[in-house]
Amino acid sequence: MANVVRAAIVQTEWTGDKDSMIAKNADHARQAAQQGAKVMCFQELFYGPYFCQVQENEHFDYAEPIPGGPTTRLMQDLARETEMALVVPMFEKEDDGFYYNTAAVVDADGTYLGKYRKQHIPHVKGFWEKFYFRPGNGGYPVFDTRTAGRIGVYICYDRHFPEGWRALGLKGAKIVFNPSATSRGLSMYLWNLEQPAAAVANEYYIGAINRVGTEPYGTNDFYGSSYFVNPRGQFVGEAASDKEEELVVRDLDLDTIDEVRKTWAFYRDRRPDAYQDLVTP
Repeated sequence: MANVVRAAIVQTEWTGDKDSMIAKNADHARQAAQQGAKVMCFQELFYGPYFCQVQENEHFDYAEPIPGGPTTRLMQDLARETEMALVVPMFEKEDDGFYYNTAAVVDADGTYLGKYRKQHIPHVKGFWEKFYFRPGNGGYPVFDTRTAGRIGVYICYDRHFPEGWRALGLKGAKIVFNPSATSRGLSMYLWNLEQPAAAVANEYYIGAINRVGTEPYGTNDFYGSSYFVNPRGQFVGEAASDKEEELVVRDLDLDTIDEVRKTWAFYRDRRPDAYQDLVTP
């Protein structure tokens, strides 16, 4: 019997307020569940605008505790309702002055499984993230879900750094989600290169999610184009629109991972004993 996981990702436009943004994404989750999805990931900082186009203290008000915050609790209820595992990227407040760009992971029965904090924090025009976020300090966790097996998370700018992709593979992730907020003029030429290359190098599935549209805080043109890619670097179905909201639901055949790893034994042939230069500051 095929080992297939039906997975979902969604790209959405900013609605103008947090409550309606949460409601819209919850509706997309219900639609995904109706289509049989068993795991779903939302876009980076899903319930807000991408406020990192500016550096203004008012946007710290979007932050919440994870776990225990209102959106995490709501997502636990939504996971139970839809019987899907959920990856929920949010703005986390750990304590006064301690903020992170984080994704909570909730299992299909509503159990909070843990979180991933974005490790690599950019600070360039239109992406002033160091103003808001500390670098992640929780390593590269993987999460065993009831409905989708072992999954991992890597957030936006992280994708430019191959080390984290490999760490997730070494820990057994079979599907890795990369929720993003990236703009047409900056990174579109990389979008269809980096994640397929990472899927090939690490021999697992990747769900690449990008928000869509322009927002009030800057000129970034978020180009959507969300997709799933398999361990051979091939798109699973077509990518989403580069201009419109879209829910993407795809069947991921996890047996493909074993087939690919029997052909290309990258994990067997790696040489960690020879990589000391890579971790020398």
